[in-house]
Amino acid sequence: MSEPVDPVVILTDEECWERLRTQELGRLVTRVGDVIDIFPVNYVVDGESVLFRTAQGSKLFELTVRDEVLFEVDDHTEADAWSVIVRGRAHALRTSAEVERADGLGLAPWIPTLKYTYVRVEATSLSGRAFERSGEPDRYGVQQY
Repeated sequence: MSEPVDPVVILTDEECWERLRTQELGRLVTRVGDVIDIFPVNYVVDGESVLFRTAQGSKLFELTVRDEVLFEVDDHTEADAWSVIVRGRAHALRTSAEVERADGLGLAPWIPTLKYTYVRVEATSLSGRAFERSGEPDRYGVQQY
């Protein structure tokens, strides 16, 4: 009798970074007091951090109040799916050298707005899962133990 295959695979940190590098759109989650917000942002991976651009507003304000964030990215096909969560601290780039380096990464806003501030999410931990997509098992039949 063969062992059942687990449809969920835990990704290593390296596999998480590999998958993050394949996408451009993620979700930034902030929390200030009892208020939790989620913002879609386009991004680029820079080493082992995530970089995005923003304008003045609630997102940037919230990051100055509390820098602990989550950043989530996922993708799927008909056969599989994955999700990666970066837990970390976010801070705006301050020095001209940091901004000049970031300018060279080719990160441009998706909409015609001016976004002067680069924000870096420094990862403190990663978690990722890959999923095999298929039909639901028979809920009422004989189950494997």
